[in-house]
Amino acid sequence: MGTKKIVIVDYEMGNLHSVDNACKLLGYETTISSDRDTIRSASALILPGVGAFGHAMANLDALGLIDPIKDHIQRGNPFLGVCLGFQLLFEESSEFGVHKGLAILKGTVDRFPASSQGQPLKVPHMGWNRLQIVQDNRFSQGLNPNEFMYFVHSYYTNPTNPSIIFSKTTYEGFEYCSSVSQENILAVQFHPEKSSIKGLKLLNNWLTSIE
Repeated sequence: MGTKKIVIVDYEMGNLHSVDNACKLLGYETTISSDRDTIRSASALILPGVGAFGHAMANLDALGLIDPIKDHIQRGNPFLGVCLGFQLLFEESSEFGVHKGLAILKGTVDRFPASSQGQPLKVPHMGWNRLQIVQDNRFSQGLNPNEFMYFVHSYYTNPTNPSIIFSKTTYEGFEYCSSVSQENILAVQFHPEKSSIKGLKLLNNWLTSIE
């Protein structure tokens, strides 16, 4: 479907094939690549990821992909970040030491607190949880304000600018930013490709927006 070149960035970490399969299920052809020229020529980029922040940034650097990804976003081209690919957009993370991120978005990536409302907080946050969608835009079409999505993570994003927050999620009383939407960027902490019909709906909203 469509003529746009959609590239899934392969930096040797993550859920590449599940994202690829979800896009194909929705009728979109995608290319999985770690080639800089392929990424530079993409109409739209998807940055997935599972694992540690510092390791991910080291891989992106070793593969020479940091500048192509930043250039793509700064040119205003469509970008989707998923899970770790969402966190990497921020300035730094405290996961296993302090590590610099892509710094596309201002803010930090922090570990969930040890407790919430006087009770120990179980980490990682794993399983289905609700979104509180706070932006009404092209990505929220067809979604209820409190959809369930699938999460697996121990760190959360803390944007400096709250106006970019697309959704919030409350985990055992602790509220945090679970996705952002800003201009050409949609980035989510949860896994839309693993979140059944509504996750695919959100992914399809993004794919449709790049046509």
